[in-house]
Amino acid sequence: MTAFNEVSARIVKFLLGLRPGSVRESGRSYDFLLQQINRRRAQLHEIDGTQLQAIIHELRCQAWNDSLLVEVFALAADQTERILGLRLFDVQLLGALVMSEGKVAEMQTGEGKTLAAVPAICALTLASGGVHVLTANDYLAQRDATWMGDIYRSLHFSVGYVTQQMTAEERRKAYACDVVYATPNEVGFDFLRDQLCLDPSELVHQPFHSVLFDEIDSILIDEARIPLVIAGGDMTPPEMAHRCATIARRLRLNTDYGIDEYARNVHLLDAGAAKVETALRCGNLYDLRNVQPLTAILDALHAEALLRRDVDYIVKNNAIELVDEFKGRIAENRRWAAGLQTAVEAKENLPLKKQGQILGAITLENLTALYPRICGMTGTAATQAEEFFKIYGLEVVAIPTNRPMIRVDEKDLLFRTKADKEQALVEEITCVHATGRPILVGTASVAESERLSARLRQAGIPHHVLNARNDEAEAQIIAQAGALGAVTISTNMAGRGTDIPLGGTPPRQRQTILDLGGLYVIGTNRHESRRIDHQLRGRSGRQGDPGSSRFFISLEDDLMERFGIREALRDRTPEVEAIEHVQRIIEGQNLEIRQTLRKYEQIIEAQRRIIHAKRRDVLTAADRSVLASHAPELFQRLCLDLGGIRLAELERRLTLMKIDEAWSNYLADVAELRCGIHWVSLGGKNPLDEYLHQTAMSFERLLNGLDEQIIDAFSHLQLDPHGEWAGLPGLDRGATWTYVINDQPFGDLGERMAKAIVQLVSQTITGQ
Repeated sequence: MTAFNEVSARIVKFLLGLRPGSVRESGRSYDFLLQQINRRRAQLHEIDGTQLQAIIHELRCQAWNDSLLVEVFALAADQTERILGLRLFDVQLLGALVMSEGKVAEMQTGEGKTLAAVPAICALTLASGGVHVLTANDYLAQRDATWMGDIYRSLHFSVGYVTQQMTAEERRKAYACDVVYATPNEVGFDFLRDQLCLDPSELVHQPFHSVLFDEIDSILIDEARIPLVIAGGDMTPPEMAHRCATIARRLRLNTDYGIDEYARNVHLLDAGAAKVETALRCGNLYDLRNVQPLTAILDALHAEALLRRDVDYIVKNNAIELVDEFKGRIAENRRWAAGLQTAVEAKENLPLKKQGQILGAITLENLTALYPRICGMTGTAATQAEEFFKIYGLEVVAIPTNRPMIRVDEKDLLFRTKADKEQALVEEITCVHATGRPILVGTASVAESERLSARLRQAGIPHHVLNARNDEAEAQIIAQAGALGAVTISTNMAGRGTDIPLGGTPPRQRQTILDLGGLYVIGTNRHESRRIDHQLRGRSGRQGDPGSSRFFISLEDDLMERFGIREALRDRTPEVEAIEHVQRIIEGQNLEIRQTLRKYEQIIEAQRRIIHAKRRDVLTAADRSVLASHAPELFQRLCLDLGGIRLAELERRLTLMKIDEAWSNYLADVAELRCGIHWVSLGGKNPLDEYLHQTAMSFERLLNGLDEQIIDAFSHLQLDPHGEWAGLPGLDRGATWTYVINDQPFGDLGERMAKAIVQLVSQTITGQ
């Protein structure tokens, strides 16, 4: 059987095995579409450039309808082959078809997702008016826009990209393109900046149409609830942070304070509270007047007891850099909520950075909701299929590989102690390295990667380390990770998005590596999510290459400690199946937690939309004049003094400033309410109901008070000597900055659910 027939047979088998509802929303079958696309592609291949341009021009002039899908896909595939010399496989076209229908295409690592996205992007651009392609980092955004750019331009689509260093004008130009590559954070931050504009000419975004997510699980599952924040002003950090950091170092676990590590929560015990009261000379720490010192000491304890240097963060260039737990990279522009960030800086004796006042915030999940059409691709979506469907209404479709996947995933090796595990790791790496076979070792933290590196140096094994300290060298290190004799230690998925060519770059010794069995991937820990484990394994065995993977696990690993697995298995032989079952339980419980927390977030998100709609009406002059409606005498006097046009402009700017100021103050109040809302359960009240009730009343007061504030502001404005209005109120917009809130220092309602996980896991393992 030829290779083409083998692929066709696998695609047919795949199509027959799918549930009808998951692939045939409009009664079409993908296999028939693939035949049509390939037939049309063959016809286009015989056409010269002049005729082809006429066909493309005709296509671009037509209004979109589904009958154009085959033509768009065939043209995109033809241009990809003509320009890049790369022929799209049927499985890549299949993935593109899935995405063009607003679904998630699960394509295994190495199957060419970047190319597969091109036909889908072209179809979505024609159908909706434009596409944002959101990817993991600036490097990939620029790389993919540049690499694919000539294909889009040949089809008369404009293409651009947005990176962190761009000016507002450069961003505005990029967003005006048909196809825009960017990171979700940059799109979100620009959206937040637009919500502070005082003139329509300052806006950078165009209307949102369609979005295609690269590594959609990373963005919409792992990072979906992380708020993007824009802040302003220049508030000096509390000096109490250093005092509390000193006190926290002296307190002792289980004597002065207790922790629930999974919920990332810390609480003072009576002895600890007494020591704090003595040190701060503040009297009763729990008195209402001591809210600030109580919050500061809890932040300091959280920083001291739960946040680990070289695991949760590193110190680089005299500043705190957070580490992305899923990717092992530095999390760009990410910080903890203000008090906790300051506490960590004080813990490490670093300069305390300004906190500022939050002017606006949005989560990636709510940013995604701004797009009418959503789709994406990833190598690992099946385990999160339920969440994709429940939260986003997205179906996950697994795309077959172009060649049979022959990677061997060996059974995990389990050890009782970390010391035993690390010794076995060194022995395994030494043995395999002697053959010349390349090895990729995935660790859970910077500290672990450096500890293993030290042991390998002692054993005389040359190697490279890729972690958050040197992630700028990611592409170069990973590109050589498949070379003969290469040993690479990478924290989590730090190299995700960069290919590992067997034989190195260029692949001079590819055949030698194939004969040795391909890339050997070793995992030093199991993650809470099976998906993250699969991502590590997926670095090996790409495009039908041989390869193997194995995890080395100990009962002292974080997963075992945090969920009580070590204690439950103390007197039993460790079993891989038990650990995998625990992962499934944790994933399910984490889904419940995320769904519950979303209920809180959606309350504020609904209010944000109301505020932003009101703001948009004012910005575009669609809103009524508050002065004319509610203070006609003042309005007439100001018209005589200023003229109608000048007054309208001034009222617009002042109204926008007052809306922004009120919303910023409201967000601060809500944050304070959220921190303590779970305490109402002690009085028999439902925290969510109480939160809804209190925020609804506060938001109603905000809306009702806006007109009065605007009128009052105009009543007190005075002309300066130059005839300009002096003392115009508002927030400081000249000193705004953006960041991502990474963690909340208090357990809130997730605390009780996390405890339930621990109890359920222990019962499952022990068979109770």
